[in-house]
Amino acid sequence: MRKNNIQSANSNGYRIIAVDDEMGIVDSLSIFLKRSGYDFTGVSDPMEAVERVRNEHFDLMILDFIMTPIHGDQVVEEIRKFNKELYILLLTGHKDLAPPLETIRKLDIQGYCEKSDKFDQLLLLIESGIKSIAQMNEIKRMNQELSDTYEKLEKAYLDSIETLRYTVEAKDPYTKGHSDRVSAYSVLIGQKLGLSEDDIKTLRVGGLFHDIGKIGIPDSILLKEAKLTDDEYSEIKNHPSIGAHILCNAEVFKDIIPIVKHHHERYDGKGYPGRLKSDDIPYLARIATIADTFDAMTSKRTYRDAMPIDFVKEEIARCAGTQFDPELAKVFLDILENHYDEIEKIMKNSQMQK
Repeated sequence: MRKNNIQSANSNGYRIIAVDDEMGIVDSLSIFLKRSGYDFTGVSDPMEAVERVRNEHFDLMILDFIMTPIHGDQVVEEIRKFNKELYILLLTGHKDLAPPLETIRKLDIQGYCEKSDKFDQLLLLIESGIKSIAQMNEIKRMNQELSDTYEKLEKAYLDSIETLRYTVEAKDPYTKGHSDRVSAYSVLIGQKLGLSEDDIKTLRVGGLFHDIGKIGIPDSILLKEAKLTDDEYSEIKNHPSIGAHILCNAEVFKDIIPIVKHHHERYDGKGYPGRLKSDDIPYLARIATIADTFDAMTSKRTYRDAMPIDFVKEEIARCAGTQFDPELAKVFLDILENHYDEIEKIMKNSQMQK
């Protein structure tokens, strides 16, 4: 069998490969399609065609069905193993010899027509195919632009996070280690619950920023080592609402606002700022509540030592259904009982970062 690998210098940008073991058909297509401005490659060996497609870029393939040593549907089957996008038109000598419609659909063959001395019908199919290819390319280009834009937004989002983090840490040095641990504990609970990646991300960032509202609390109260007065404690209780207000105008932070605003709500409705109860409290905020309380109890403060872990477990169990969502408390107690090494790892990492 012979082959012809002629390519047009006057190309409209789309590359077409034709495969037919009748060299006369390949030559006729070459003349016809080059006149139409296409970059044309003609191949008479179907096995070579598979390799050409594997190693070169083509936009469209015109493929004979009855060939040796393999038929056109077998050629497509091989190509689809590594190339799902190539637009393929099948040529048949007789309509009765065309492959079944089920095969055409299965192999994602975009169209077929009978061979003829005139190529008018084939040209219409090619032009239609090129339009589809152009639309596909435009969609791919737009998707790439959207992907690039998303990456830039993601970077800006992360940069904003770091800026805000530094602001809070400068005001209250304790916040850094605490917020990092609350974030990590929240993620750990979310993972044990099998939450989605989006929810895990929200827990991670929400944990980092749950105390962002402390920026608005006077230093005389925030850094006070002695016991707070009732008025001072009331002032501290404003930090969830302040934090939600700080973040409310930034679209990138909308998902974490429920955590920031409601991580001090109680399951029995006696928390703040909204006195929300049970399922009215956002689910991810209920997770952050447990993580926040656990870290507060297990952290050493200027006015007390860290509480023993056995006492902390008893407190979490005692407050299930009052302060905490009982199901979430059960999950966290299971972590403390059976996966405490993961808790210790978080604590150790926090110590190393100080």
